Amino acid sequence: MILPRTPSFQLDGKRALVTGASSGIGLGCAVALAEAGAHVVCAARGVDRLQASVEAMKAEGWSAEALAMDVADLRDITAKLKTQPSFDVLVNSAGMARHSAALETDPEDYDVVMNLNLRGAYFLSIRVAKGMIADTKPGSLIHISSQMGHVGGIDRAVYSASKHGLEGMVKSMAIEWRKQRIRINTVCPTFIRTPLTAASFDDPERAAWIADKIKLDRAGEVQDIMGAVVYLASDASALVTGTSLLIDGGWTAD
Repeated sequence: MILPRTPSFQLDGKRALVTGASSGIGLGCAVALAEAGAHVVCAARGVDRLQASVEAMKAEGWSAEALAMDVADLRDITAKLKTQPSFDVLVNSAGMARHSAALETDPEDYDVVMNLNLRGAYFLSIRVAKGMIADTKPGSLIHISSQMGHVGGIDRAVYSASKHGLEGMVKSMAIEWRKQRIRINTVCPTFIRTPLTAASFDDPERAAWIADKIKLDRAGEVQDIMGAVVYLASDASALVTGTSLLIDGGWTAD
């Protein structure tokens, strides 16, 4: 009897680009891919913190390098990625939120969030996919989206709109790039404890809302995202494209 074998989760020989890699979820994703054997190009705007993160990864014996890049700046994306060989994996963790009641939304805040969360993600995907296609190799594009790409939330109309848009973008790109064997998916976390979410956890009303919605009775940690990203980057997810992996503690279950 011939038994089936589990596809490999290893990423040896793969080149991965991780944006937002200087801290939080992005740094966790970079570490996860490097641990799995990939050479990771860590990209972010804050050069000092980015370089410190890369040096810490190298100290662990992992293969990593820093790339100062602003995902909201399309010219910067184009210029910086022209200096890089093509990638096998993209994890786009660059993102931001400016929360307010919908009736009080500032047009500038709307534009800043959309430019990074959706416009930047759109053209970054295209740029990385073109490199894969030029080198006739398959690849995996992964966007860190949000549970708010599937539901609504208090004071989150703009953020939720950007993530709902991202989900639709991913589905369409998955259809377009299927023949090139380029897979594209999202990871949709609940509230993850990082410096960017500290304000929500420090607000008693928001903290109570979060606690009520997460069915597993705890907030997320960066480590909760890391395994999912390795899965989507690896051959273990070879038939997965155009979909979302919800890591939300059951938030969207009702």
